[in-house]
Amino acid sequence: MKSIGIYIHVPFCRGKCPYCDFYSVNLSEQLITAYTDETIRRIHELKPYEVTADTIYFGGGTPSLLGGYNIERIMSELNKCVKITSNAEITVEANPSSDLGEFLHGCSAAGVNRLSLGMQSAVPRELAAIGRRHSPDDVLSAMERAHSVGIDNISLDLMLGIPYQTSDSLNTSLEFISQSAPSHVSAYMLKIEEGTPFYDVRNSLIIPDDDGMADLYKQAFSTLEGFGYSQYEISNAARNGKISRHNMKYWNCDEYIGLGPAAHGFFMGKRYFFGRSLTDYLNGVRPKFDCPGGAADEYIMLRLRLAEGITESGMKERFNHGISEKIRHKAKKYEKPGLCRCSAEEIALTRKGMLVSNYIIADLLSD
Repeated sequence: MKSIGIYIHVPFCRGKCPYCDFYSVNLSEQLITAYTDETIRRIHELKPYEVTADTIYFGGGTPSLLGGYNIERIMSELNKCVKITSNAEITVEANPSSDLGEFLHGCSAAGVNRLSLGMQSAVPRELAAIGRRHSPDDVLSAMERAHSVGIDNISLDLMLGIPYQTSDSLNTSLEFISQSAPSHVSAYMLKIEEGTPFYDVRNSLIIPDDDGMADLYKQAFSTLEGFGYSQYEISNAARNGKISRHNMKYWNCDEYIGLGPAAHGFFMGKRYFFGRSLTDYLNGVRPKFDCPGGAADEYIMLRLRLAEGITESGMKERFNHGISEKIRHKAKKYEKPGLCRCSAEEIALTRKGMLVSNYIIADLLSD
């Protein structure tokens, strides 16, 4: 079996940020222990499948709230039930703070070698506006602590189009990134999701319009490029080849196992998801199977998020046929306005095209 990824959704937060629609609940020590025990039980169910994993990702929520001890417990059981490759990328997400010492020591002892920090902005006014509780100094402190325990592969999140953000304030955040020198940056545009506090006050939020959002997006990735970060996906850039190998599982339409409430997975040709309920998860409720996965249209949709797009050779290797003439013909109309690159070997969106990726991809795949 080809090496796959493992995603573990940790559903705990100290408080909900007003823009966030990811599933999370308030934590307690009792719930954390119950969640860890149940996740370990489900990990043991993987043993008969003889899984080999080369990426593991603890996302959330706020995985750092589990504490280093529970990360070690989970990783110990994964090592018993899954063959983890010697060069596996093992990532944990954390909110920046000055009290991550115990957590990061535990992570390092467990084999974690990549840290994703929810920086979002390096401007205090913007951080306050989006409900973040940390300061820019907390980001630096967290990075220093990670380096001190041997975790040098660090990613910073950067939000675009948040309240009060301007071109000048974005430059402040980008300069902060340049000086702190993470290996990876995830820069994504604020999206107002229904059911969040921001949705309820959406008409009063001071945020850029669509054109302003597009300008900030282009500014961010152009500036990051000047700092040595290559954009490899719609929302991600990396230095020295330090792309997120786990996230590439998604964009390459590769299989991965998802565990935890609200987690999704793609395993043995089928896509599945857990319900958004910690109670159901703790009570052993099984995931629901959504649909088969891995079809050509799905592969094309996901690969077009990548800067390299879809390739003739990649399509032939996966599906025994190249890029269809229908898609080539449709893509050509996006080449002249600078939204798409087309050649005999590839079709890929440009940075400008990535701003309207949903529209272009839907058009390319329509009958």
